Amino acid sequence: MHKSQFLFFLLASFIFGVFIASLVTISYEIVLVLLVIGISALAVFGYQKTHSVRGLYGSIFFLALIFGMGRFIYADLSNGILVQFADKYAGGKQIETTLRGYVSEQPAINGQTTQFNFRAKEIIFPDKILPVSEVAKITIRGAAFYEIGDTLEIKGPISRPKNFEEDFDYVNYLKRSGINTVMSFPTVLETEKLKMGFLAGSAVGFKKTVAAVKNRFERAVNSSIVEPNASYINGILLGSRQNIPDNLKEAFNKTGTTHILAISGYNIMIISWAVLMGLIFFFKRRTAFWISVVIIILFVILTGASASVVRAAIMGLLFSFAHGYGRLYNQRNSIILAGGIMIFYNPFTLVFDIGFQLSFAAVLGLIYLYPLINQRSDKIPGFGGLKEILFMTLSAQIAVAPLLVYYFGGLSPISLPTNVLILPFIPAAMLFGFLAGIGGMIFAPLGQIIGYAAWAVTTYQIEIVKVFSGLIR
Repeated sequence: MHKSQFLFFLLASFIFGVFIASLVTISYEIVLVLLVIGISALAVFGYQKTHSVRGLYGSIFFLALIFGMGRFIYADLSNGILVQFADKYAGGKQIETTLRGYVSEQPAINGQTTQFNFRAKEIIFPDKILPVSEVAKITIRGAAFYEIGDTLEIKGPISRPKNFEEDFDYVNYLKRSGINTVMSFPTVLETEKLKMGFLAGSAVGFKKTVAAVKNRFERAVNSSIVEPNASYINGILLGSRQNIPDNLKEAFNKTGTTHILAISGYNIMIISWAVLMGLIFFFKRRTAFWISVVIIILFVILTGASASVVRAAIMGLLFSFAHGYGRLYNQRNSIILAGGIMIFYNPFTLVFDIGFQLSFAAVLGLIYLYPLINQRSDKIPGFGGLKEILFMTLSAQIAVAPLLVYYFGGLSPISLPTNVLILPFIPAAMLFGFLAGIGGMIFAPLGQIIGYAAWAVTTYQIEIVKVFSGLIR
């Protein structure tokens, strides 16, 4: 077996192990038994390797599968302490628990409530303190302007999250971030700062700085472009949809274009491709690739460096690498290696993160389907690169279609024509929106001048969505 094949099957076995453990409850005892079986088989086939090469490889791949199971179980159990205190009642009243920790993500203010992720470091009892390190989703009344790293003491009942909408799996949405518990409207007090290690403190400091840059960038976009275009641009650039009007959200939902409003691998791949193609006019292909890498990293920082943005950037850079170097040395291994690293870091993304699955499907479509479609249409003129963007859009849409049918129950009959009409202009919308935000941060009138171009492109897209959504009653 060639070493590239060995690597592929090794990573595939690990990912499949995570997949099994995500769907089936498996205890550590079962994993230990399977581990003993795997090691025993490896020893037997390794001793007789001249006659049992397939058995040797099979044993190694089996151990990789067990490792995947163990990785998921470890991550799941590491986030299982707060669950033990969830939904506990005494005398008909839910028992309150006191947690001490810090705000780990930028709070989201939505109407009359504020939500934020809270990294609990201590569970406080009257007679002792139990150390812990888990994240809970906190909802409080009113607008609370906490910052990342603010130390809080929170007292209230802990609950398991529940699904309140038929078309939105809130439990799995939180699960992908390792969140198994929520606290609604607890008592919140600010307290003295926690002592953090160097790595944890550095991570919090970095997140805090990035969040401040993101907020400044978002304000610059809002001051440079009129509504609802500004909220739409913040959606495709930052993934923030809370300020988009409900009627516009519904129009995107009807036309099957809601995925545009979330940061995805496809969005960043398209802008990576657009930046790379523009730079190739001035630099050699490989030089243009490395410049585009710097631009994408800058984009990630300015837009908040959330997990979804970082994941999408990895996929975008992977696609840029294919074009920047003419081809991928091994497309299959590059894709599965990127996926394996992300799944190892967060095993919950494989099954519980739809965005992760859509990003990978889009990458597969662009790398495998796009060349086939493009080769069969070499006689069609390029129209200044519009043909390439159109075929890239079609390739990605075909690849993600099975997932959209599975998760959302079908495809809108007007989804494909709407996507084809607006997706080719996503690079321009993202690019002009990004430049308007940067320009607004430097000099407000400069951002407004660039904002006119962003307004024109996004107005076209928004109107197309409205027109097509009007066809469905």
